[in-house]
Amino acid sequence: MARFSEGWRAAGLMTHVTSLPTNYGVGDLGPSAYKLIDLMKSAGLTFWQVLPVVPTGPGLGNSPYSAFSAFAGYEILISLDLLVRDRLLSESEAASCLTPLTSEVNFEQVTRYKSAMLDLILNREGKRLLEREDFQRFLTENAIWLNDYAFYMATKDSLGGAPWDQWPSELKWREDWALAKTGEKLFWPILRQKLGQFFFFKQLNELKAAFNEAKLALIGDTAFYVNHDSSDVWANQRLFSLDSQGQTSLRAGVPPDYYAKDGQLWGNPIYNWPQHQAEGFSWWKFRLGHWLRHFDWTRLDHFRAMSACWAVPADSATAAGGYWLPAPGRDLFQDLARSGPLNIIAEDLGVITPDVTALRQAHDLPGMRVLQFGFGPDQPLSLHAPFRIEPDNFVYPGTHDNNTTRGWFRQEITVRDRQRISDLAGFQVEEINVAWALTRLAWLSPGAVAITTLADLLNLDERARFNTPGQPTGNWAWRANRWPNPRTLESLAELTELAGRDNMAHPNILTY
Repeated sequence: MARFSEGWRAAGLMTHVTSLPTNYGVGDLGPSAYKLIDLMKSAGLTFWQVLPVVPTGPGLGNSPYSAFSAFAGYEILISLDLLVRDRLLSESEAASCLTPLTSEVNFEQVTRYKSAMLDLILNREGKRLLEREDFQRFLTENAIWLNDYAFYMATKDSLGGAPWDQWPSELKWREDWALAKTGEKLFWPILRQKLGQFFFFKQLNELKAAFNEAKLALIGDTAFYVNHDSSDVWANQRLFSLDSQGQTSLRAGVPPDYYAKDGQLWGNPIYNWPQHQAEGFSWWKFRLGHWLRHFDWTRLDHFRAMSACWAVPADSATAAGGYWLPAPGRDLFQDLARSGPLNIIAEDLGVITPDVTALRQAHDLPGMRVLQFGFGPDQPLSLHAPFRIEPDNFVYPGTHDNNTTRGWFRQEITVRDRQRISDLAGFQVEEINVAWALTRLAWLSPGAVAITTLADLLNLDERARFNTPGQPTGNWAWRANRWPNPRTLESLAELTELAGRDNMAHPNILTY
């Protein structure tokens, strides 16, 4: 526990890229993201934590945990302003995509706008871009996933959006002659997909470099499972629990818990762990390494499934019909650890057994604690209570899966719990100041890193909730329509210094 037992303390902000205020209908990797550098520095913060930046869309509920690829980037996060800077778009072309600043993302609209701009660049600059050395280098360095992804998305579009298990059999089963013929036919649509990925990762890497130059760090997020309708499953069918027709035979989910009384049935295919192990976990190693090249840290969602996953047979109506299936996470992390310390945050929320904690601690991975879970009748024993949080944890008032703290106070807790918050805070806590009270408790806790959400920093109620687990619609769309005011940032800076979490107090924090 070297990172956490030596007084390593820091603070940060969590908000997804899509939630940043811009004039293009969605947050992106452009000026609004760079604005966070000054905002975070003024508050003494070190980390900006985002959700997965992989390609989702309206057909997938816009969930960043439901994507067409585990490796690709989401095109709507590409900044049009930066494309103008690079002389790939004119100011008037970018201006045609301007939209009023609202508190929700219109995913259909922004997808259409951004795609049209990328199509325009391809049609106008395609041949010249093919000659660019940096583009050719990107194609070579990312070929292992990029070729399959670009082919998959172009083919999917050409077949009306059909998932791969509904494609003609020669494409479904990846016959060489069919891949070659289709690749030739769809040359330009495939190139268009690759071009979008080039712009995305160019902008992401530039942003990371700017954050690191400012002694700040980016925390990414890696979903544990991948979609059946994805280039990953289509290209690596042997690595997933599929039947002879390519259908999912064992589906992922979680048992009944705090969020859902019947559990959650996600539907993703369970990994074929014996095959992963036989291949030396090469797919998983590459996946984690991929995102750790583009972020300083990554959160590994649903870490408990590295020890045992909840497997639901295909004929079960709910997740309650599942069972625990052992997973070889210990062997995987032993292999990964040979390359040095792992900058991975283990999302160990939900049903956590001693073997999961042992796996996390064996490899010096910080866990997660959420203060909203630390209240209720079992508070004295809860690992999420502010006085029981251990140093080897990231601590949050709430995460993207929780209500905003103000909404939680209004809607979800008892009068007794409200009084407990006041007793712990040392002042009278009401709806107007509860977000600050929990932020203060998180900052003063023993947890190594304390992170609050942008919605809580803006003191917003339940209308700013980002996701309600188990609710199939109405999620992921919230975005800020303003920035925190200077007084809020000044108060947070004072708290950050008081709690020993100031960015300048740990100048070597990025070397861990």
